[in-house]
Amino acid sequence: MEELVVLVNPDDQVLGLMEKQQAHINGLLHRAFSVFLFNDKGEMLLQKRAPEKYHSPNQWTNAVCSHPRIGETYLEGAQRRLKEELGIETDLSEKFHFIYKADVGGNLWEHELDHVFTGFYNADFDLNKEEVEEVRYISMEDLDKEIAEKPETFTEWFKIILEEYKYHF
Repeated sequence: MEELVVLVNPDDQVLGLMEKQQAHINGLLHRAFSVFLFNDKGEMLLQKRAPEKYHSPNQWTNAVCSHPRIGETYLEGAQRRLKEELGIETDLSEKFHFIYKADVGGNLWEHELDHVFTGFYNADFDLNKEEVEEVRYISMEDLDKEIAEKPETFTEWFKIILEEYKYHF
């Protein structure tokens, strides 16, 4: 099934739909969401993207990042992808949104109006191996150290969104 993204202007007014990979080739602004999950120790959940992903395979990123479908709210999309990728359900709350543009390699760009959600989760996962290779929790201190030492092992957008997250909190 062809996956479409919702193209928008900086005020989140819909401009149209485009096939996801084409939007990434053209670097066009589109709707997105990012989910940051934490456990009861305050550690952040990271997911390692599956090796079959068409960009940024085998890189670590936040719990879930994706795109709402047309007619779907950002929150509905985030909850859908938690279920599809991690096999879980949990309450989420939106914290902020911002626009960023990142070169993800292979002449592809993430140019997104990104709504960032947070939630808490302490149980088991049922990973979709087509999407997620593995997951792990990490302290913010250890995450900062790991990104500084091995930035190439993390997705470009995660590094941007994480800095924005720290700015807000």
